[in-house]
Amino acid sequence: MLIPVGKMFHAQFETLFMALMEVKLQAMYLHLFLSPSLPLSWASFILHGWSGGCAPDRAGKGVFSAMKLGKIKSSKDDHKKADEPAVLEMEDLDRKAMRLAGTVDPDTISLASVTAVTTNVSNKRSKPDIKMEPSSGRPVDYQISITVIEARQLIGLNMDPVVCVEVGDEKKYTSMKESTNCPYYNEYFVFDFHVPPDVMFDKIIKISVIHSKNLLRSGTLVGNFKMDVGTVYSQPEHQFYHKWAIMSDPDDITAGCKGYVKCDIAVVGKGDNIKTPHKANETDEDDIEGNLLLPEGIPAERQWARFYVKIYRAEGLPKMNTNIMANVKKAFIGENRDLVDPYVQVQFAGQKGKTSVQKSSYEPIWNEQVVFTELFPPLCKRLKVQIRDSDKVNDVAIGTHFVDLRKISNEGDKGFLPTMGPAWVNMYGSTRQYTLMDEHQDLNEGLGEGVSFRARLLISMAVEILDTTSPELMSSTEVQAEGVSNISESATGKMDEFFLFGSFLEATMIDRKIGDKPISFEITIGNYGNQIDGVSKPSSAKKKKKDGGNEEEENELIQNSSEDEADEEADLMSVSSTPPMRPVITDRNYFHLPYFEKKPCVYIKSWWQDQRRRLYNSNMMDKIADKLEEGLNDVQEIMKTEKAFPERRLRGVLEELSVGCSRFVILANKDVNQPGRTKLDRERLKSCMREMDSIGQQAKQLRTQVKKNTVRDKLKLVQNFLQKLRFLADEPQHSIPDVFVWMMSNNKRIAYTRIPSKDILYSIVDEETGKDCCKVKGVFLKLPGKKGFGPAGWTVQAKLELYLWLGLNKQRKDFLSGLPNGFEEIKAAKTGPGLQSVPPVSLVYNMKQVFQLRAHMYQARSLFAADNSGLSDPFARVFFSTHSQVTEVLSETLCPTWDQLLVFDDVELFGEAGELRDDPPIIVVELFDQDTVGKAEFIGRTFAKPTIKMCEEYYGPPRFPPQLEYYQIYRGNSTAGELLAAFELLQIPFDPEVIRRALIAVHNFAVPQIKVLFSCLLFFHPAFSYSSFTLLFERGPIIPVPLGIRPILSRYRIEVLFWGLRDLKRINLAQVDRPRVDIECAGRGVQSVLIQNYKKNPNFSILVKWFEVDLPENELLHPPLNIRVVDCRAFGRYILVGSHAVSSLRRFIYSAPDKTSNNWATAAKLMNGYMVLTNGGSQPRSSPSLSSRTLSRPAGDIMVDMDSEHSFRKMDTVVKLDATSDAVVKVDMTEEESDKDKKKKKKKKKGGMEEEEETDERVLDWWSKYFASIETLKESLRAQEVAQAEAEEREDLEIAAEAADIKPDDLVLKGSKTKDKSKEKRFYKDKKKAQAADSSERRPVKAKVDELVVYNKELETEYGNFADWLHTFNLYRGKAGDDDEHAQDDDRIVGRFKGSLCMYKLPLSEEITREAGFDPNMGMFQSIPHNDPINVLVRVYVVRATDLHPADINGKADPYIVIKLGKSEVKDKENYISKQLNPVFGKSFDIEATFPMESMLTVSVYDWDLVGTDDLIGETKIDLENRFYSKYRATCGISSKYSVHGYNIWRDPMKPSQILAKLCKDGKIDGPHYGPGGKVKVANRIFQGPTEIEDENGLKKQTEEHLALTVLNHWEEIPRVGWKLVPEHVETRPLLNPDKPGIEQGRVEMWVDMFPMDMPAPGPALDISPRKPKRYELRVIIWNTDEVILEDDDYFTGEKSSDIFVRGWLKGQQEDKQDTDVHYHSLTGEGNFNWRFVFPFDYLMAEEKIVISKKESMFSWDETEYKIPPRLTLQVWDADHFSADDFLGAIELDLNRFPRGAKTAKQCSLDMIRNEHELPTISIFKQKRVKGWWPFVARDENDEMELTGKVEAELHLVTAEEAEKSPVGLGRNEPDPLEKPNRPDTTFLWFLSPLKAIRYLVCNRYKWLIIKMVLALLLLIMLGLFLYSMPGYLVKKLLGA
Repeated sequence: MLIPVGKMFHAQFETLFMALMEVKLQAMYLHLFLSPSLPLSWASFILHGWSGGCAPDRAGKGVFSAMKLGKIKSSKDDHKKADEPAVLEMEDLDRKAMRLAGTVDPDTISLASVTAVTTNVSNKRSKPDIKMEPSSGRPVDYQISITVIEARQLIGLNMDPVVCVEVGDEKKYTSMKESTNCPYYNEYFVFDFHVPPDVMFDKIIKISVIHSKNLLRSGTLVGNFKMDVGTVYSQPEHQFYHKWAIMSDPDDITAGCKGYVKCDIAVVGKGDNIKTPHKANETDEDDIEGNLLLPEGIPAERQWARFYVKIYRAEGLPKMNTNIMANVKKAFIGENRDLVDPYVQVQFAGQKGKTSVQKSSYEPIWNEQVVFTELFPPLCKRLKVQIRDSDKVNDVAIGTHFVDLRKISNEGDKGFLPTMGPAWVNMYGSTRQYTLMDEHQDLNEGLGEGVSFRARLLISMAVEILDTTSPELMSSTEVQAEGVSNISESATGKMDEFFLFGSFLEATMIDRKIGDKPISFEITIGNYGNQIDGVSKPSSAKKKKKDGGNEEEENELIQNSSEDEADEEADLMSVSSTPPMRPVITDRNYFHLPYFEKKPCVYIKSWWQDQRRRLYNSNMMDKIADKLEEGLNDVQEIMKTEKAFPERRLRGVLEELSVGCSRFVILANKDVNQPGRTKLDRERLKSCMREMDSIGQQAKQLRTQVKKNTVRDKLKLVQNFLQKLRFLADEPQHSIPDVFVWMMSNNKRIAYTRIPSKDILYSIVDEETGKDCCKVKGVFLKLPGKKGFGPAGWTVQAKLELYLWLGLNKQRKDFLSGLPNGFEEIKAAKTGPGLQSVPPVSLVYNMKQVFQLRAHMYQARSLFAADNSGLSDPFARVFFSTHSQVTEVLSETLCPTWDQLLVFDDVELFGEAGELRDDPPIIVVELFDQDTVGKAEFIGRTFAKPTIKMCEEYYGPPRFPPQLEYYQIYRGNSTAGELLAAFELLQIPFDPEVIRRALIAVHNFAVPQIKVLFSCLLFFHPAFSYSSFTLLFERGPIIPVPLGIRPILSRYRIEVLFWGLRDLKRINLAQVDRPRVDIECAGRGVQSVLIQNYKKNPNFSILVKWFEVDLPENELLHPPLNIRVVDCRAFGRYILVGSHAVSSLRRFIYSAPDKTSNNWATAAKLMNGYMVLTNGGSQPRSSPSLSSRTLSRPAGDIMVDMDSEHSFRKMDTVVKLDATSDAVVKVDMTEEESDKDKKKKKKKKKGGMEEEEETDERVLDWWSKYFASIETLKESLRAQEVAQAEAEEREDLEIAAEAADIKPDDLVLKGSKTKDKSKEKRFYKDKKKAQAADSSERRPVKAKVDELVVYNKELETEYGNFADWLHTFNLYRGKAGDDDEHAQDDDRIVGRFKGSLCMYKLPLSEEITREAGFDPNMGMFQSIPHNDPINVLVRVYVVRATDLHPADINGKADPYIVIKLGKSEVKDKENYISKQLNPVFGKSFDIEATFPMESMLTVSVYDWDLVGTDDLIGETKIDLENRFYSKYRATCGISSKYSVHGYNIWRDPMKPSQILAKLCKDGKIDGPHYGPGGKVKVANRIFQGPTEIEDENGLKKQTEEHLALTVLNHWEEIPRVGWKLVPEHVETRPLLNPDKPGIEQGRVEMWVDMFPMDMPAPGPALDISPRKPKRYELRVIIWNTDEVILEDDDYFTGEKSSDIFVRGWLKGQQEDKQDTDVHYHSLTGEGNFNWRFVFPFDYLMAEEKIVISKKESMFSWDETEYKIPPRLTLQVWDADHFSADDFLGAIELDLNRFPRGAKTAKQCSLDMIRNEHELPTISIFKQKRVKGWWPFVARDENDEMELTGKVEAELHLVTAEEAEKSPVGLGRNEPDPLEKPNRPDTTFLWFLSPLKAIRYLVCNRYKWLIIKMVLALLLLIMLGLFLYSMPGYLVKKLLGA
């Protein structure tokens, strides 16, 4: 169809032009061609202009690849007029407008040709979907890793918190921390799952804090936080990092926040790699409010809300019980019952609620609501509604529906809360017949695509935000179920009668397993039309009109609808299945049904609520989205194939988009007051119209900004529109159920397809019609449920050409209008006179056309490996209509070149000629692998559309001869290669002579001098007529693709560098001993020499060989190059070891240097991987070799001077120079600061921060350098983030500004209103910026430490895999895995071939070969090192590992390192690190190795076990050989500074000057010349630097090393030979475990140095052993307390007092807590103590962590090391004698940054805690001694902070040595005792000195009372005595004794 007109000669110009004139071109196209204003050169127009627009299906990119485009017909009959270019059809209006205008806007012309796809023109066919396999239900591996770091501000007094992490049903707990409200855990949990994605993303992650849980009691819940996995997965990088989760109490929703838990959550699917931000000392995350664990755009203060799900009733439920039981019951009880007991279960946010059970009812009515109470907006996306059947044994699901909350709400300013219905939702699942064990039960649970209608359920949903302050609110979040009132019938819309018509035009490709029995097809919609298991008759006597007229009729229909002579009544009802028919054989694999001229039809009437408006709006948006997607694929295709003007096509796409959007806004706004419109309908309409309007506006704007250089960026923006459109188009409220087409055989359901009802829905308005309505659609039937997974799902069960129409019965007059013309209707037999409107039961075509199809099958590439050898024996089978043919089988290749023409004669197609010309049926091409035994195995499938030539058309340009194009081959959902072919359909009769001439003309045009092959001469022979075609084909030789169609070839030479083979595995248990490599490309090839003994030396002795080959001019058509390795065994046997196909040779094309250019990037270079990328404009980061070589070449010398500051900051200054200037750019590198500058400079910084003195050299070690570098890495990441936020903001403003047509200056006024979400977004970005700025301000000025580079990925990714000249090709063998996207490929690797390729067109220019020192044997591979074996000392430094996957039951691991290289293995088992998932190893290992035998280094981390074998946690492999030989010089990283002693000592045995001299010599460049004044000249650049160096003794010497090092650090700037040299670095490598492929098991930070043994030996290894923590002692003196709240009431007097004591401990050492003595009976809250606590601890200065080693439990084998931030906790308590002490308040001081104490108790207030962030802070490690007053706080019932006391304390930090010199006693003991506190007399204990107590009680308070009482008592006693002794005395007296 398209001809290569690249090489047009003027001589042929006229002939071609005449030919074009013959095709009477209309004026408008001439205008197009010749108009000078159009920049499209007309030749390129012929090349590109007639091609198709790429319209993919939903699933993937440009899938339906390579279908040709029909042409627009100017009128219905006049199809003989000229070809018009394909204008992608907009709405009719626009098309007319264009006609009137008479010109075509070049933007709307589709330019993609290589994979052009149909855009339907006569609108009679729609596109088939190519992806067969359902992807949703298949289980996948997921790993969820959660790190619980710490908790803060937990509510509760003196609690012992535990954090429980729950994912789905799995729970894991942290350890318990005692008596703290801010526990620090830093514990890592991993959950592994193997489930389908939908199930995974609905699982709930729940983090709860539990107070005092132990073995006996479950503890009390403080609060929890819930979020579904999907929310995490949809975050950038699939993770939340260091975010704070807000705890809330589900039992008390009035309470507010219960505390915060800081955690990291990451969800990794297979193949996701998560970039963890670099783990180092964290400082900024103390800002809790700014780092909440919430997705962007969700407010921090979430409110509680009630979610009401109302369940009204259901219809059409299937039987869920056997008939036998029912019959028994009927016999006994005499009642006939429905066989199902349904109830509805609703699941949301981890909670379930259910309705009551309605016993035996197919049409249950519930009228109940389920109420959930949850925070709003919820972090759980989906709500699951499931109808279940209640059963005594186990309940099963009948059907499931998910409500996506994002689709039923809108969060914008004008948004609305989630609302839905009342609306019917349709449920789909397994087929309806009841079986005891349903094999498709999963489908009913909502997994995978349902294969049958199950039921429909009437529900509605609403959300109400709660006012938590109102008193009558129920505070619990338990799920409630309660009754609701019934709703009226009409609430869901008025019932209407719908009519569904279908016609089967063709049924082919029927699988041979079912080909022996008669087959019929059944179409169902809901339960209508379902004959086997559809109608469950309700036992209720009420017959509902809406269920389809009369029930009896339906039953009758069951018996006789399949025969044609059904009685009239039923006939009007429906005919839902075709008459059974026996299939006929097509070929060995497939059958077809003989529907030749007679096409069976089916029709069904059904009754549904009329909610078409919903579907119409959805259809309009879908169509806009389809068109947009088609356009975007086009643009990508144009960019991929590097055609001209992608920006024009993009502008056209945007134009269409804005027109479509405005059209939507007009059309959607009608039928607004239809009955049954719900709140959601109204709100959705508003928001859709707003969105569409804004998309339209933005598209208009973008259109003006699309320039050649901005296409890529704008394309990304437009892709966002596409996602938004797809999201909007998905209608959450269903109306009409989907249509199912089943293939039935023997009354069993075999295979099905499901067609969404909206796709075939008819509307009077064209845009609203479904995309497949009134069109013929190619449909592939698939197996139901799990049967459709894997290989079974790829084979087509049947291919139908199906025509469907669905609409209101009253609109059905046009239902046949879309069928291909030329048929007669056949009505059912017994039609009475009155029934003229009855639809036909079959159509008979009386028009037929005869064609010949020519399939030019040229080649395929990158096919799927189907045999154990790792290759396939592919052949292709081409299906067209009921015909099929195969190509020959080519053995053992993945890139077959068949070069074969398949001719299909006498293909009969039914219908009008004109229509067929516009859209012919599709061609299906299937590729198979031929097996000697058994059936051929399926490789993949693709579709194509032929170019058609009708009898009267001329065979010539621009449409003929057709051009070869690439078609994407699919296998299930994954791609499986590409097919290069062309297809043409010629109407018989045609004149072969004309075709022959046309082919020759095209051919001669392009290559006049080619040698014509014999077979082709035969083809071009004049006598070779159309009829002899057939003869030839029947008899014999394979006809090759004719010359005008096959690509034009040129002579190329391919040079191959054979370096060596590595890691070859055994083949059939025998080792590979004498391998050889065969290279083959396009039938030519070359063999390497034999490796005589693979074990001894796996390298080749002859390095370079070449061969010549004819390849297509067009690089895109280059065939792949095959690399095969064979092992030569005894007796001349060869065994294939493995193979590799290089699918694209582009990166190996050699481009000669352009002498005129003054740009070094184009200097002669092999096209290394990234060279190609640089053509694309944007410079990739992975090309250090190029990124800096883009300076233009100057005339004179250039001087580049370095400045010392820049060696700490990364070099960001690129010096831009003019080509002629002699500029000297000064960037001075000052001497290292001399000693006199190093006087203590204490600058007072902002915020009272004091900078420490200049770091002392002696204190610095390698770790100082490492931590400084990590800071730099984090800063650069932060800066990137800020820059990104600013860029986004700018873009938003631009878009907003243009949307409102305002200049950016006025933005201040209007900008804020233009975008719904811009406020939130802006806030978020500002916050990010502020945080970054803030953190940079807070950071102290960094001490000057030399840095290295920390890469947070592997070194290879930074340096293009070190494939600068030596490439590694993996050799594969064995069948490819059928898993998604060949995930199992690693298992198939059997070895690696190292070498390289270089291809160039002959003849090569002389200049290259004339260069000095050119070795003709080496060809293009000059100056390559020898590959003789070489001995190397490999030094591996392992710094640390992070985030290891736990290997033990306790959720920890005991890691140690194992290093393997060749046969040597180093196990560091005795130094395992106990119970650590982030171990610091700090080790170096030396291994001697011989390259090439031992070049693969494996660093593994194992888990030590006391008993049993140690488990592998993960390993990483490094190819040392490529590093060793790379021009990036990855042997030993070059540091930024040169020093001969200290922590930064030079590691390489060669000094910088030696390295520089060697590089200059190897690169044949002039230099280095050292000059006076610290200058050095290399090539024509001058560098400057310091010239003095200090040795250990401080003496200065002259040296050139600094200068040389300066040059090395800028080596990439040297012209022609410059490469970026690898700096001193640490790389971070992922650890992988073969048992869990593709999922990271942790990371290891390390680096490797290599030193050749023939050089001087390197110095000793650097000491990177982990820093030993330093021993400190913290002495805390508690002097006094004040204003402590009073807790106790006095027994006697009721006065308030407190018995105060203070308790303190260092975090993590609760067991070593210390208490002061008690100050009793404080009446004012004042306490005096003079008491000393002493806390010894080990501290790591660099990480700011305390190190504690302790056994976890009594059973632990060894101590575990914990690292905890240094925090001192002080608490104040009230002592009680008999009950537990009362906790009064606490303060926690972070010893690194805590507020300075107040001078007096008065100044001490709560603000010191509240505004901690704003106050200046101090560090005890710098201050050493600090004294002051600090507040004690606690929280009251309302969760408010309250001041509960103040403490005067003194903190004194001493090192262990100082502590030894001046020891102190605990409490008030010796040595250095504190004096006793001067306490008031009230504070002693009464039972210790009771007399004192009594004296106090007596003297102070009750003195007078006691005196009075004593006096009274004396009186009483005296009176008593008097009374007692009176009588005796009287008697005595009286008697006179």
